[in-house]
Amino acid sequence: MNSSPSQQALRVFLVEDMIPIRQRMAARFGAIDGVEIVGEAEEPAAALAGIDATGADVVVVDFRLTGGTGMELLHSLAHSTSPVITIVLTNHSSAGFRQACLAAGAQYFFDKTSEFDLACETIKRIAHGHSARGLNYTGAHHV
Repeated sequence: MNSSPSQQALRVFLVEDMIPIRQRMAARFGAIDGVEIVGEAEEPAAALAGIDATGADVVVVDFRLTGGTGMELLHSLAHSTSPVITIVLTNHSSAGFRQACLAAGAQYFFDKTSEFDLACETIKRIAHGHSARGLNYTGAHHV
């Protein structure tokens, strides 16, 4: 965790089925000041249980997962009583996937290949807003 004791860290949960990519995400996002990686999963059911157990503030999810899809997770999170900010980070970045994920409740959508740095910047901005104003900060939707 890189947050100072006076700040509450932004709790980020990663949902990605490829271990090397998940490790890269954890390293990059976890290096952001004010961000704590609180859990990881590679399939929707384990992700839901982990998100609930950790009280995650932000969930970063891929579209394709082991035993399911990120879309299933987005739908479940959209109907959850515990609000989380959802960020889709995927290689499936066509306009149709983007629109479907945003319609399913994702607040942000990024292409893993060309927008990874932008995803990092967005998490940094959310973490800054979280420490300054609490979880009610989501910023603008990335379309």
